[in-house]
Amino acid sequence: MEATTGVGDIRSEEMLLNMGPQHPSTHGVLRVVVRTDGEIVLDCEPHIGYLHRCFEKIAENETYLQVVPHTDRMDYLHAMGNNLGYALTVEKLMDLKVPERAQYIRIIVTELNRIASHMIAIGTYGLDTGAITPFFFAWRDRERVLKFLETICGQRLNYTYIRVGGVAYDLQDELVPEISKFLDEFEKNLDEYDQLLSYNGIFIYRTANIGVLPVDVAIDYGVTGPSLRASGLKRDLRKDRPYCIYDRFQFDVPVGTGEKGTVGDCWDRYMVRVRECRECVKIVRQAIKDLPAGEFHGLGVKKAVRPPKGECYLAVENARGELGYWLVSDASDKPLRLKARAPSFSNISVLPEISRGCMVADLIVIIGSLDIVLGEIDR
Repeated sequence: MEATTGVGDIRSEEMLLNMGPQHPSTHGVLRVVVRTDGEIVLDCEPHIGYLHRCFEKIAENETYLQVVPHTDRMDYLHAMGNNLGYALTVEKLMDLKVPERAQYIRIIVTELNRIASHMIAIGTYGLDTGAITPFFFAWRDRERVLKFLETICGQRLNYTYIRVGGVAYDLQDELVPEISKFLDEFEKNLDEYDQLLSYNGIFIYRTANIGVLPVDVAIDYGVTGPSLRASGLKRDLRKDRPYCIYDRFQFDVPVGTGEKGTVGDCWDRYMVRVRECRECVKIVRQAIKDLPAGEFHGLGVKKAVRPPKGECYLAVENARGELGYWLVSDASDKPLRLKARAPSFSNISVLPEISRGCMVADLIVIIGSLDIVLGEIDR
């Protein structure tokens, strides 16, 4: 398709490009059909469905406890949060009280897993902009977190640890000082990330004023999590609608400020995640300090979980945003219906709105700033 520009005989030519689903910078099996005029993106359309898992339909044929491993595999970078949201939904329907120790352990493992997830987001974002070293640094810190989680529950990635009524195993006492030591060292490492990447002139040039997401557009598209907070809206379910025992902890909710460009640009979305890591450290420290003794699983919870007939919806603040479960029970040992509200699904839908007019190279940076996980988009 050719169009005359009106300047002599210079013509522009539009072209359709397929980016993905095998492209290494699309953060999963995402295919983006890009309409370009030279190096300028005129429009783009994300195509999903290459990782479809049928999670919601499978849940109708599994018992309530058998569903837990499937939740791990949605957002596999923050699987503890998936476990937690599902367990809380079933417990809400059953009006089940969870022991205090289990509540604190849940917070510890979920926030540690949030740190590990953000380390992947930060490290791979460095790769997207041409910086290799930050990725290895971030991977180093993530590995330390995964070793803690593996010691606690025996798995590195898909944990199936937070169960209906509590957690699968108790937190080993000898692990607590090791976690505290890591938190102290990790805080210093975050300063290193800022020096190495966050305030690097080239990185700022690649991310500032790129992919600006106005807060009203974010709300219209249902964007949540760091991508929404980067647009200036201080919305965090851990603060706004506290679940578990988050209301007992003191922590801040970082938002985008336009420090290096425009509020809601790629740099803000990256920086909100860096600052959230510092808040995770605060939460875990408080949870460790106040960790009580006692049971780690609710008494009277048998393998055959049978919630009463009814339905409920509950959402948690996952690493990528609001993860919600809508559960319908017919009083049997299997869900009648289970629907997951995946934050990455809404977040990726805003991609065309914030990509028009950018360069093709910037499109990679914009996709990376949304920090999507295709496992939960396709479910």
